[in-house]
Amino acid sequence: MTEDEIAYERRSAAPVIAPVRPRKLAKVPFVELAEGRLQGVVSSGSDASRVYVSSITAGDHGLSCTTNNNRPCGGLGAARPCNHIGALIDAAVAQYGLDRVTRYLKADLPEGEQDLRRGLHPTTAPRHSAEVFSSFLRHLAYLELPPAADPLPELQWFPAAGAVR
Repeated sequence: MTEDEIAYERRSAAPVIAPVRPRKLAKVPFVELAEGRLQGVVSSGSDASRVYVSSITAGDHGLSCTTNNNRPCGGLGAARPCNHIGALIDAAVAQYGLDRVTRYLKADLPEGEQDLRRGLHPTTAPRHSAEVFSSFLRHLAYLELPPAADPLPELQWFPAAGAVR
C-alpha cells in the first residue's frame, strides 16, 4: 500500500466518486448501491407529486416498486421489471458503470452484453420502500445545510484524519 492509500483509509470523509457518465436527476433523483440492493427513487411520468421507490436485491434479483404512498406499482410483474426499475438500472449504470452494478447485483451477463436486464433472473421481493425513501430523505437533508468545513455532529463517530494509527 502506498502512503496515499493509507491516508485515504484514515480520513473521516469519503471522496465523492464522479459518475461514469452524466445522468438526468429529474427522472431518477436518487440511486445507490446499499443494504444489499440497488435502490432508488424514480419520478412518475404522469404525476409530479408522485415518486416510485424501486429496488433490486443482490443475488436473487428480487424486484420491488411502490409509490411514495406505499401503493404497489401496476407495471411490475412477478418476473419482469417495470419501467421504473428499468430507469433505476439505467441511472445506476450511468452513475456507477455496468461492471460495478453487475458485480454488486451478482448478475450473470453474457459476454459483450450491455443490457443489465438480460443478466437478471427476477423474483418478487418484499417491499423495502420505507428504508429506501428514508435514505433518500436523509440525503436530501444534507442539501439543505449551508456550506461549511466544520464536521457534522451526526458523523462525529468517524475518526478524524490522522487519529487512527
